[in-house]
Amino acid sequence: MDILAHLLPAGIAAHAPVLLVVIPLILAPIAALMPSGRIAWAISLLAAFLVAILALVLLGEVSQAGSVSYHLGGWAPPLGIEYRVDALNVPILLLVGFVGLLCTIYALPSVADEIEPGKQPMFYSAFLVCFTGLLGVTITGDAFNVFVFLEVSSLSTYALVAMGGGKDRRALTASYNYLILGTIGATFFVIGVGFLYMATGTLNMVDIARVLAEDGHSRVTEAAFAFIVVGLGLKAAMFPLHVWLPNAYAFAPNFVTAFLASTATKVAFYVLIRFLFSIFHPEVTFVAASFTWIFAVLGTVGMIVASAQAIFQTDPRRVLAYSSVAQVGYMMLGLGMGTKAGLSAGMLHLMNHAMMKGALFMALGAFALKFGVRSIASLNGLGRTMPVSASAFTISGLSLVGVPLTVGFTSKWYLILAALDRDWWWAVAALIASSLLALVYVGRMLMAIWMEEPPSHQGKAIAASTAPWAVVVPMSILALANVYFFFNADPLVHLANAAAEAVMGGR
Repeated sequence: MDILAHLLPAGIAAHAPVLLVVIPLILAPIAALMPSGRIAWAISLLAAFLVAILALVLLGEVSQAGSVSYHLGGWAPPLGIEYRVDALNVPILLLVGFVGLLCTIYALPSVADEIEPGKQPMFYSAFLVCFTGLLGVTITGDAFNVFVFLEVSSLSTYALVAMGGGKDRRALTASYNYLILGTIGATFFVIGVGFLYMATGTLNMVDIARVLAEDGHSRVTEAAFAFIVVGLGLKAAMFPLHVWLPNAYAFAPNFVTAFLASTATKVAFYVLIRFLFSIFHPEVTFVAASFTWIFAVLGTVGMIVASAQAIFQTDPRRVLAYSSVAQVGYMMLGLGMGTKAGLSAGMLHLMNHAMMKGALFMALGAFALKFGVRSIASLNGLGRTMPVSASAFTISGLSLVGVPLTVGFTSKWYLILAALDRDWWWAVAALIASSLLALVYVGRMLMAIWMEEPPSHQGKAIAASTAPWAVVVPMSILALANVYFFFNADPLVHLANAAAEAVMGGR
């Protein structure tokens, strides 16, 4: 960790929290002005690389100091805006930074295939704005700033999804629905923040928590809690507030789907944890009740229902989209346990799921790039025609099911242990049932890939093909990470435990 803290000169490292947000924000308009998509891609790659380095630096600082507080403009909180990094949000910064870097590498051939050349600079600019928003949501210590950055990321995401209209006009409808529901979610969230400000007179999250601890809760803060949970539930695609997600993932450009599936709902889930544990506190009666009767119940129902819906889809991207809703249910179940073990298991699954879905959607993008795959039937024989991409898809698919020797098994095992600590046998049964359903829908796709005959062209079998290196490298890194972190789970488990410890302490 000492090495991480010294990756950058001290003068630059001291401003790492703000540089993390400022760099992609400044480079976004520069990318938009570039004459070609390739130059805009290079600028995006530079931004993502620098963000990943800065996230590592912050990990080193948090490991040494416990937390990092950065005062914007020299104004100390609660009067000034604070960027705050601790053990809870540093794993999310790492996730967004490194997944953003891998997805940006992947974008070079994918975006060139799906986006018109004249629109590519603006596309990369919108991506950098989205990247900025997700990082800002994660790092800010100001409740209203969370809303601002949520909207920054959301507005750019609507545009990114709509740009899939060049390949499939349904992307425009998906983007519109996403916009409507995303706006409703943001409205609920900002109303809740307004109620908190009314009750406490401050927007700094640490200060809000202090005031609520001293003065207690009222009907106003209870209303704030309800609005914030609904708003963030929409952003996190918590069942049954997930209806925007399947079409958005299915019809967006492949690069956008891979990036969003790995990061966007994870950031919203982090914000939910931050408000529930750092501001409202789990000991408060109405918060404690919400764990069992909202998050645990809806998480469990979402695990089963969304997995069942995935079975009946014919588009593999819709299969994985409904699967994402189910996986959010796993995280919500861990959160709903209201224990340190449950929260740690939920955070662990958050990180593992990013690796699974990133690799899965990248592999589907590779299939689409070479053969225009848009249905499960189109996957037939790809194990022979695209063995590298098919292998990456298989490893990550088995991880999604929770097969031993993959990270999916690790996080589900920790969820089961946390449920047993609470004597929640019904939750264990639901976890097993959902995994069996996942075996069905993943098995359908794997059977098509490995068991069916590949299509022929003019009576001759299609020759084996390999996706471009910019697709194969990040996809393979994520797929192999699904195996590596099974055998060396300690780094991720440590991050998850530290995150839970940071907000729950001795509880």
